[in-house]
Amino acid sequence: MADLITLTIETPGAPAETFEIPAEGEVTIGRDESCTVVLASPEISRRHIGLTVTPMYVDVRDSSANGTRIGDARLHRSVTRVPFGTPMYIGPYIVRVEGMASSGQAPGVAPAMNPMGAPPMAMATAPGRPPPMQTRPPNAGPVPIAVPPGVTGGRPPAVPAGAGARPGAQTVMPATGAAVPPASQAQQPGQAGVLEPGRAPGGPTAAVAVSTRKKIHRMLLENLDLASIDRTKMDDKVMRPRVMDALNRIIAQLQPEIPPGVDLAALRQEMADESLGLGPLEAFLANPKISEIMVVDSQTIFIENKGKLVRADARFTDDEAVRAVIERIVTPLGRRIDESTPLVDARLKDGSRVNAVIKPLALKGSCITIRKFSKTPLKLHDLVGFGGLTEQMGRFLTRSVKAKKNIVISGGTGSGKTTLLNVLSAAIPEDERIVTIEDAAELQLSQPHVVSLESKPPNMEGKGEYSIRDLVKNALRMRPDRIVIGECRGGEALDMLQAMNTGHDGSLTTTHSNSPREAVARLETLSLMSGLDLPARAIREQIANSVHLVVQQSRFNDGSRRVTNITEICGIDDNGDVILREIFKFVRTGTNAEGKVVGEFRATGYLPSFLDVFIAYGLVQGSDYL
Repeated sequence: MADLITLTIETPGAPAETFEIPAEGEVTIGRDESCTVVLASPEISRRHIGLTVTPMYVDVRDSSANGTRIGDARLHRSVTRVPFGTPMYIGPYIVRVEGMASSGQAPGVAPAMNPMGAPPMAMATAPGRPPPMQTRPPNAGPVPIAVPPGVTGGRPPAVPAGAGARPGAQTVMPATGAAVPPASQAQQPGQAGVLEPGRAPGGPTAAVAVSTRKKIHRMLLENLDLASIDRTKMDDKVMRPRVMDALNRIIAQLQPEIPPGVDLAALRQEMADESLGLGPLEAFLANPKISEIMVVDSQTIFIENKGKLVRADARFTDDEAVRAVIERIVTPLGRRIDESTPLVDARLKDGSRVNAVIKPLALKGSCITIRKFSKTPLKLHDLVGFGGLTEQMGRFLTRSVKAKKNIVISGGTGSGKTTLLNVLSAAIPEDERIVTIEDAAELQLSQPHVVSLESKPPNMEGKGEYSIRDLVKNALRMRPDRIVIGECRGGEALDMLQAMNTGHDGSLTTTHSNSPREAVARLETLSLMSGLDLPARAIREQIANSVHLVVQQSRFNDGSRRVTNITEICGIDDNGDVILREIFKFVRTGTNAEGKVVGEFRATGYLPSFLDVFIAYGLVQGSDYL
């Protein structure tokens, strides 16, 4: 007879279930049908934990997205060794390995590891726990468990021993009759739903009335008793278990007001995210395929996926919930948003850029725009792989950065200027001192000697403001080798040009424009915004002497982003106009059957005037000019 593991699974508000499972290799628990024990809940990862049980202890390996709480400790993407009977909190479930039984030992009784180092002792199944429900023979299918009924008032019976889980089968919750999709069809953590044509927005909880959601929020505040909680410990790790337990009780109490068929586990997760996190935006932020999130109003959310805008299958409870999310974003940064300051720029912990606008400026309600940034910064080879530029173009730009050429990256909104700036900044040698200046810190430079400065808006009295221009002036006193400005959009353009022309070669910045010629004109206009009454020719000479390259980044109608021009500024002509010479360009030749832009990158044949600098820096050899 093979060894058996005695496993108990508890859910708040429901009796514990006990299983005996063959101890053959690693016992896996998760949402996927291939797991030994299937927990069909959206809070459970496909393969959440793996258990390797010996007669003395249990090795627990967590491979989930959200982690596992074991006793008072949290396990995430690692392995730990625990005694028998230790509670493991997996989403809404509490799992315990009570012991291992072999052919010569009664089930439910197993030696236990004494945490203090004492000799092992026999430990029976916990008092009051029901006897083992089933003994599963070897090679039997997984043990399916229904979505946690802490909000339904009871757990449906388990599938009989040996029955396994049929592919595509559904477990029905008796309290509501709502079918729970199998693990293969359930939405994965970090995957956000996209609205299908002709389908009402709101996802699996759309049928829940706004009044019911508001009542859940109100009852949640009453149940938590926030006044008794130490404010220094009110972080997500401490509060989320308390919030989830309270929501279990509240949703069970409000069961008659919730329409049949609603995914109660999803509702509980949504309400917890609205109370502690960013509400329905949490799933979109966790999905690496989504690059931008746009909240039009509380009922309308759009996302950008692979460069295309689509409406998301999600919503907020009301405008107050959107305002609460904005407050959670801006408050830790020292920013504020109210009727007197109804718009704000901020950032998330991962560096993603956030813009928020509220009433009276936003007529439909609070509006949020989040520009996500990859947790792992893109490299030049990534842009080449995406078709954004060629290896030859990338090599030329990298050498230009190393040769301390001043570069301006121009393009429209969402064209990828900041991404390209981050990629090119990676080519700056590590022995140079870099000062970055931004409105909201986005750059992710890997060099060891980087000073990051961020502008500051005025306080409630209108004082304490530090603009980009103030920071550029201050940066000149910080002995920088290079200055990198996230974007020039005002009078700081003139200060940046002067810095480029007075010993800070190799500086980089971005600006909004549709072509290299327009980028030069915009720099001229921004310089005039400095308040100095300078003649146009003087400003153009400053631009011609300071900026070496203009790199044009464009976003096409199929969502793709490409470097469409690399242009050298070669001085001014007799008429006082800036001379531009194209080095590389992208030529669009058409559109294919899938709607994708078709074209090719071409070298114009013009050789830049600073090739001798490449040679002097040892960046090229012989005829390898580019």
